[in-house]
Amino acid sequence: MTLTSHLSRALFGALLLPALAFAAPTLDEVEQHIVSVAQWGGTPADPALARKQEITHITLHHQGEPFPQGKDPVAYLRNLQTWSRSTKHWLDIPYHYIIDLDGKIYEGRKLEYAGDTNTEYDPKGHALIEVVGNFEDVQPNQKQLDAVVDLMALLAKKYHVSIDQIAGHKDYSAQTVCPGEHLYAYLQDGYFRQKVALRLAQSR
Repeated sequence: MTLTSHLSRALFGALLLPALAFAAPTLDEVEQHIVSVAQWGGTPADPALARKQEITHITLHHQGEPFPQGKDPVAYLRNLQTWSRSTKHWLDIPYHYIIDLDGKIYEGRKLEYAGDTNTEYDPKGHALIEVVGNFEDVQPNQKQLDAVVDLMALLAKKYHVSIDQIAGHKDYSAQTVCPGEHLYAYLQDGYFRQKVALRLAQSR
């Protein structure tokens, strides 16, 4: 093999390594890395109080409050669970999944139980995803965006949800701006649907 061939192979390898290093996780890996309620220290909901559901929609929410760097997402989840039950008298955390600043996905309410909302729409049939932060004021970071795509793709594949049924809270309620202007923009311009469609195509 000539020196030129060696250099060409070395250059190709150097270009390929970053692509491999940053390859998106498989949807199975996404599911395996979701932090369960037991892992973050929550307690299970009483199934006798739950409304059972089958997933037909995927709906995006934001926390609607600032979530500064360094805030503990586990403490947030524990407080949210306590508040949801003791103050709102809900079954559990209203959302099925919560995404933190690092793009880590946490389990909230069991997906088989319909969520809750302060607004007028009925979320039965909706898989509810909350991203921490107030996206009226701040931009979502890339880790959060990637996690939203990964989770939406996982749910769409597992429950046979059409990408046309991916939407935001405000699409079902006139009483809210949720998931916030700067996160909703990624629904409005088709970013999430396009990325989810690509992930689904790659997972076949």
